[in-house]
Amino acid sequence: MDPAHVLITTGGQQAIDLVTKTFVDPGDVVLAEGPSYAGALTTFSTYETDVLHLPMDERGLDVEAVPDILDRLAADRKRVKFLYIVPNFSNPGGTTLSLERRHRLVEISAERELLIVEDNPYGILRYQGEPLPTLFTLDQSENVIYLGSFSKILSPGIRTGWIAAPAPILAKIAFGKQATDLCSSPLNQMFVHEFISSGVWREYVQRLIGIYRSRRDVLLSALADEFPPGSRWTVPEGGFFVWASLSPPVNTTDLLVKAIEENVAFVAGNGFYMDGQGTDSMRLNFSGSPEDRIQEGIRRLGSVIRDQMELYRALGMDG
Repeated sequence: MDPAHVLITTGGQQAIDLVTKTFVDPGDVVLAEGPSYAGALTTFSTYETDVLHLPMDERGLDVEAVPDILDRLAADRKRVKFLYIVPNFSNPGGTTLSLERRHRLVEISAERELLIVEDNPYGILRYQGEPLPTLFTLDQSENVIYLGSFSKILSPGIRTGWIAAPAPILAKIAFGKQATDLCSSPLNQMFVHEFISSGVWREYVQRLIGIYRSRRDVLLSALADEFPPGSRWTVPEGGFFVWASLSPPVNTTDLLVKAIEENVAFVAGNGFYMDGQGTDSMRLNFSGSPEDRIQEGIRRLGSVIRDQMELYRALGMDG
């Protein structure tokens, strides 16, 4: 890729902020997966956007729903500025957009002149299956902006990410970057350059993949053992997250209070929506804890869920 088409940012989060600041006016619509990355939703909210969530299933975003939604919004005179998507091992859902849907989404983007913001911080951390092409590489119409980060394969504290985009788009984003911090830390960029150019990063990432794969497998096994019948969860091919959903009327925001009393935590599902969805779901992270703590944490969480469901039954609230 031509370096002139790449802008270094202070982490992936700044990349999201710069793209939003560049394109969005108050009241504009941003399309996003449902559920979607909470950090992006916070940014969209800061710029007073109207976030509309798109449905998902085990193959990622329901791409065929996009044209109808665009038509409905156009009829309501709503301006859609872009579609934000994490196609690989999404945060928080853990899902991966299928190859067929990637091709179709890029096709829709070209037909409808829909700008896509592709956020891919986890793509290298694949534990099974074959790597899939990015939307950015599939795009032939210069409608995709690609966001990347070294946080997940080097260090979160290094705060070094990047934006890759067609030159006219990148020029506009660069103006916003200059107004924000002039430039990202050259010292941090030198660290990243040495790490990547040395070649040791490949071996390092392979070690990370082995560690995270094992932790993912332990979490999935524990969920099957400890969560009550009727529970559902995603099986991520990579990344850090599993999205688990419980049977009504369990509310995970209320459940979190009880879980914390047992020294185990998760992120309640409604934090990944802007419209009140997700109250029966939770995001579970397997990257930060060893296997024995994952097993014990899920055991405690399963116990808390069963206690909560028993309380609902006693109160006649189990439907």
